[in-house]
Amino acid sequence: MAEVTIRDLRKAYGAVEVIHGLDIDIADGEFVVLVGPSGCGKSTLLRMIAGLEDVTGGTIAIGDRVVNHLPPAKRDIAMVFQNYALYPHKTVAANMAFSLRMRNMPRDEIDARVARAAEVLGLTPYLSRHPRALSGGQRQRVAMGRAIVRDPQVFLFDEPLSNLDAKLRVQMRAEIRELHQRLSTTTVYVTHDQIEAMTMADKIVVLQGGHIEQIGAPLDLYDRPANTFVAGFIGSPSMNLMPGRGEEGGVATGGAVLPVPGVAPGRQVTLGMRPEHLVLSDSGMAATVSVVEPTGSETHVIARLGDRDVTAVTRDRPAVRPGETIHLSPVPGSVHIFDEASGARLDI
Repeated sequence: MAEVTIRDLRKAYGAVEVIHGLDIDIADGEFVVLVGPSGCGKSTLLRMIAGLEDVTGGTIAIGDRVVNHLPPAKRDIAMVFQNYALYPHKTVAANMAFSLRMRNMPRDEIDARVARAAEVLGLTPYLSRHPRALSGGQRQRVAMGRAIVRDPQVFLFDEPLSNLDAKLRVQMRAEIRELHQRLSTTTVYVTHDQIEAMTMADKIVVLQGGHIEQIGAPLDLYDRPANTFVAGFIGSPSMNLMPGRGEEGGVATGGAVLPVPGVAPGRQVTLGMRPEHLVLSDSGMAATVSVVEPTGSETHVIARLGDRDVTAVTRDRPAVRPGETIHLSPVPGSVHIFDEASGARLDI
C-alpha cells in the first residue's frame, strides 16, 4: 500500500489542454472517488495514474517514487475496467492467474493467491467456468479478483458498475466498499454517479472541465458545497438553486421574502435549498405542482416556481395534485448562499 501524490498535473492533446494543473493527496489506504460529468477529465486522470496516458506536465508519485515515465507494469497498480476485459476462452481461475503467470510466479503461490481471492469474492464455486457462463456481477467479481491477486499498492476502478442493472449496482457498491475495508488498499475510483461517490468514498474529488471544484468527505461536500456546481451535482434530487436579492428582513426570491440573514440589501445572490429542506407550508413561495412522485418511503413534489422547477422531498404523503398551487418554505437555517456572479459559497 502507498499514498498517491499528484502535483500540478496537466494533460494536453496538441494545443488543447484537458487537465489543468491538479493537486491531489491520496492517503495510504484511502478510498478516493473522482466524480464529475462526462468530459470532466476523471477517466483521463485515472489513466494517467495507471500509465495509460502520458503526462504533459507535473508529477504523479506512488509512495516515494515519481512514476511519470514508468510503464504500467512497473507502477505496482491494478486496474478494473468498465467492460471487465476478461479472456473469454480462459476459465475464471485462469483469468485471475494470468498476470501472475506472466511474472513467472511459482505455481503453488499462484494457486494460493487465486484461492484466497476467490474465497474473499465468493467465486470459489465458479473457478472452472468461463466468463460466458457468468452473470454481469460475477464477471465484475472476476475482474476484481484478477486485481486482488496482484496485491498492488493501488487499486484503480474505471466506472466498474456502469454496465450493471440498478439492483446489482447497489449490491456491488456494498461489496466493493466491504472489500476495501478488508484489504485497506489505496483505491482510486472513477464514476459519473454521485450516489456511488457519496456511499463509497472516504474522500471525493469533484471535477469539471479538467479543474477541481472541491475535495472533501462526502457529507462535507453535501453540507457545505464550495460553489453552485458542487451544490447542484452532489445530492439526488439535486439542490434547488434560485436567484435572490437582499432586502430588509431577508432575501427576496420566488415572490416571497425568506428570513435569510446576512445578505446586504440590494445584493444579488443565488440561494440553495436541498429538497428535503423545502417543506409545504401555509405561506411562503407560491408554486404550481407539476408532478407528484411517490417512491414509498418518500414523496417527491416537483413544482413550477417562476421560470424554474423546484423539488421538495417529504416523508409524508401530501394530498396535492398536478395543477394545484402550494406554498413552500425552507427549514430555518438550511439555506445556502452563493455569489451570483462567481457561484462561490458565501459564509455570511
